[in-house]
Amino acid sequence: MVSITFKYFQKDHKLVIIYIFAKNNHRMQISYGARREVMKHIESFMLEKMNEYLKPIDTNWQPSDFLPDARNNNFFEEIKELQGSAKELSYDLVAVLIGDTITEEALPTYESWLAMVDGVSKDEEGGWMRWVRQWTAEEKRHGDLLNKYLYLSGRVNMRQMEISTQYLIADGFDIGTDHDPYRNFIYTSFQEMATNVSHRRVASLAKRDGDTLLSKMCGVIAADEARHAKAYKAFISKVIEVDPNEALIAFEDMMRKKIVMPAHFLREMGQSIGQVFSHFTDAAQRLGVYTAVDYVDILKELIIEWKLDGLKDLDETGEKARDYIMKLPDRLTRIAERMKNPSLEYKFTWIHA
Repeated sequence: MVSITFKYFQKDHKLVIIYIFAKNNHRMQISYGARREVMKHIESFMLEKMNEYLKPIDTNWQPSDFLPDARNNNFFEEIKELQGSAKELSYDLVAVLIGDTITEEALPTYESWLAMVDGVSKDEEGGWMRWVRQWTAEEKRHGDLLNKYLYLSGRVNMRQMEISTQYLIADGFDIGTDHDPYRNFIYTSFQEMATNVSHRRVASLAKRDGDTLLSKMCGVIAADEARHAKAYKAFISKVIEVDPNEALIAFEDMMRKKIVMPAHFLREMGQSIGQVFSHFTDAAQRLGVYTAVDYVDILKELIIEWKLDGLKDLDETGEKARDYIMKLPDRLTRIAERMKNPSLEYKFTWIHA
């Protein structure tokens, strides 16, 4: 018969968690990260830093700050000006912007997924659910703003775009994290950094094409994503402080699976799941909005951010995981250098001819 219990205690400002396995009165101790206890341990840090990572609602920007106001006498002139600027955007840039918007609008999926993570307390008064709700509230503005811009632009078949959005939410997604908080927060660290890159590049390209309004909009969205990335990276830094071996194993596992984008099930009407996603990423690669090189650069930044090279007192599995992660950027760089930009444009049902 095997019984399993655990206990935890503080040592050198670190949380030490021990699983105790007892079999036939023989006991052995294995240092192992009890995810829920670690999440509880760093919860106070998260609550303390929330005002740094998320902005006060009353003073935060809202979509109406950027868009034409129907109460103004020059409302229709402002719309014509918006449409004139949007007309100059390249086909690929409109396609990427629509894909980004659909991704942002699938927020109900991401909120429900985070709420199911082990260690995310369902306490309505505080804790991790407070973070999930407030992060969701801040993220929701992104899809609202971009959707309204695209509607006013006159370049988008809104019904086809809305069908894709509904499909993406209905289909859900599988990012390979299960309910593990370590894998989930490693994923969000990576993904928020990737989203920051994407919105920032779209802002630059929109400015190049003469759409200063869209450039400003994507710029403020990118700034939000940068703060969110900072938060999730800080959460994992705290995890690494108290449970480095399991954090590294989780990181290695995520990188072996590859970090998939949250919209990888993206499709248009009449298509199977994920069929249009590759065309969306092809457009992003052609424009340089988000590329294989960016994927490698984000990995390198996380290795530095989490100080993986200097971690001490790792066990054998932790060392093997670190070795894999540390060697991965060079291998991925060689692969990225051999990749060629897709040359053929796909005709999206989202965009008016």
